[in-house]
Amino acid sequence: MTSESFDSPRPRVYAHRGASAAFAEHTRAAYLKAIADGADGVECDVHLTRDQHVVLLHDATLDRTSNGTGTVADKTLEELRALDFSSWKGARIPEAYGGIADQFLTLPELLDILRGADREIGLAIEFKHPSPYQLKLEERVLDLLAAEGWTPTDSRVDNIQVSFMSFDTDSVQRLLEDVPAGHVCQLVDNFTVRELRDELGLGPITAGAVANVMKAAQQEAERVLDEGEAGIAGPGIDYVREHARNVQRWLDAGRIFRVWTVDSEKDVALCQGLGIHEITTNRPAQVLAQLSVPSR
Repeated sequence: MTSESFDSPRPRVYAHRGASAAFAEHTRAAYLKAIADGADGVECDVHLTRDQHVVLLHDATLDRTSNGTGTVADKTLEELRALDFSSWKGARIPEAYGGIADQFLTLPELLDILRGADREIGLAIEFKHPSPYQLKLEERVLDLLAAEGWTPTDSRVDNIQVSFMSFDTDSVQRLLEDVPAGHVCQLVDNFTVRELRDELGLGPITAGAVANVMKAAQQEAERVLDEGEAGIAGPGIDYVREHARNVQRWLDAGRIFRVWTVDSEKDVALCQGLGIHEITTNRPAQVLAQLSVPSR
C-alpha cells in the first residue's frame, strides 16, 4: 500500500487474522465479522500445503488451532479440510457465517470473501518463515494473485488493495524483485532472552543463543527500513514503545507505519498520537469506535 492511500483523518484499521477476538483466527467467520465491523482491511498469514495450496494459518503446526496434529506442510488440502479449525475458540458461529466445515480457508477463498465486501478493502499477506518450501511460498502466492488479476504496479485485485509482509528479510528481498516498495512491509519486533524463556520454555543458555539469532534478524530488518528498501514499517506495539527514536526516524523519512497487535485503548491512543497510518488489531469494532471519538 502506498502513501497516496492515506488521506484518512484516522489510522486505517486492519483486522488481525480477521476479527479474531470474536471468532477463531483465520476463519470465514472471523473475516466476515471483520467486514461487518467496518475494518479497512484484514491481515492473514500464509503457508503451503504438501500439494502446494496457499492456506491461511499462523502456526507451522496444527495443534493450537485445530483438532489435528503435525505440520501444515505435511498435509494435503483435503486432509486439512477434514479438520475443525473453529471449535477451540468456543464461540458460536452465526448461521450466516457458515458451519464448522466452512471455516478453513485458502487464499483464493479469502479473496472471494473480500470481493463480497462491495467496498474498498485492504489485504495484508504475511509470509511465515522458516518454511520447508523456502521462497517458493512467495512465488506461489504471486503466481496465484496474478491468476486472479493482480498486477504489481498498483497491487490490486478488483476492490482489494494487496500488500505483502514478513519478518524474514530474505522474503522481503524476494518480494521486492516483483513488487514496488510501497506495497512491501518489513516486520520488526523486539526480542529479549526473558521473553523467549517465558514463551518457549527455553533454558537460559538456549534462550540466549536463540535471542542472538533473533537479534541479528531484528538488526537486519531495521537496516531494510533505515535504507528505505521496504516502504512500509511493521513494528509490534512493544517495539514502538521501546524504540521511539527508530520510529520517529522512519516516520520522518516517509515510511508508512503498520503497527500490530493493538487492542488496548492506551495503545490505540499512542498510535494515533504518533501519527501511525495503520493499526492491526484483534478487535476492529472496538478500535474503530475509539477512533471515531474526537481527541481532546
